[in-house]
Amino acid sequence: QVQLVQSGGGLVQAGGSLNVSCEASGRTIGANAVGWFRQTPGNELKFVAAISYTGNPAYEESVKGRFTISRDNAKRSVYLQMNNLTPEDTAVYYCAARQGQFYYTPSMYTYWGQGTQVTVSA
Repeated sequence: QVQLVQSGGGLVQAGGSLNVSCEASGRTIGANAVGWFRQTPGNELKFVAAISYTGNPAYEESVKGRFTISRDNAKRSVYLQMNNLTPEDTAVYYCAARQGQFYYTPSMYTYWGQGTQVTVSA
């Protein structure tokens, strides 16, 4: 069993930066792929970024060049650094983990964090 605890996020002006973290407790996160998803009210979860257990990243097109996903297996943590934020990035961000390769589909993930609000003002 893996429990994911998120931290970070908050409120920032457009053009600013935020970082959200996802720390695993219980079993190690090292063998798990981790994805970040975001959700706005009334909408489905949408893929943002993912990282394989070997450290290979993938990004949704609109965040490429602005967001960076990274992991520190020794700290059982995955991070999402978000730069040059826009109001369209406002959402609740969730990390999720699964054994094996990452997927872009939320339903393929087993473990979920509690969600973190990211708000970008114009």
